[in-house]
Amino acid sequence: MKNARFLLIVVLLCINAASYAAKVDTLQVASTAMSKTYKAAVVLPNSYAKSKTAFPVMYLLHGAYGHFSDWLKNTPNKKLVQNLSDQYNMIIVMPEGETFSFYLDSPVNKGSQFETFITQEVVQKVDKTYRTISNRSGRVITGLSMGGHGALYLSAKHPDLFCAAGSMSGAVDMGVMLQRDASAQVVKLMQPVFGDKSDNSEMYAQYAVLGMLDKLKANKLPLIIDCGVDDFLIEPNRELHRRLVYNKVDHDYTERAGAHTWEYWENSLPYHVLFFNKILLKNQQVTKK
Repeated sequence: MKNARFLLIVVLLCINAASYAAKVDTLQVASTAMSKTYKAAVVLPNSYAKSKTAFPVMYLLHGAYGHFSDWLKNTPNKKLVQNLSDQYNMIIVMPEGETFSFYLDSPVNKGSQFETFITQEVVQKVDKTYRTISNRSGRVITGLSMGGHGALYLSAKHPDLFCAAGSMSGAVDMGVMLQRDASAQVVKLMQPVFGDKSDNSEMYAQYAVLGMLDKLKANKLPLIIDCGVDDFLIEPNRELHRRLVYNKVDHDYTERAGAHTWEYWENSLPYHVLFFNKILLKNQQVTKK
């Protein structure tokens, strides 16, 4: 009898906990730029359903070999993003970026226009679908690897959209990809973006965050950047940090133990959300629970 009561209590607690968890939507986003519809995962904090107010939004970008659902299924803690959404009372949007798009508008392929897709089509769709703070003061962006590059790149080019940006293990110098053992594979994967010039390091340099210091300095966006000391991208990140310091660009830079792994990114993301929450508080764009 006691065991039955104990099991009943456990079941009721689990049901109660589930009813107060963040909700995950899959949003269909039509891209006029690419004549295609892509998906985005949207995490709504539990308080969203009970509120009529607008919420701040964090855009969270995936890496080069991934897709929009990566952050929901690849972290060791499968509830990481939902828990952060609830903890900080923010909407978290994870849009599709395809493999090796680097969130650029390809100069050779109209089917790979992910700068336009994210900054115009996704943001517009999210703001029309949900109660968001639909201006830059309530919108932030970050991501891992290719997504780290994407977050810094998009925020540098579109400071009117975001009030802060971050990068975890960011591919801030895409040319480094050509120096890897599988460089032939990298060139093949980048061909949809750069075409016949996918093996040209000068082409990569034109789009690298490392070369965007003038924009990063002029925009004065708060930045948070980190990388694992055993990551193959650590040196480009150190170089970015050096250039930011030399150019007197305020930023938060951290190196931690770890490599290019989901264990590292699971540890990193809460620091980014905490950093962004402070910016949103300063902007008075935090929604009370």
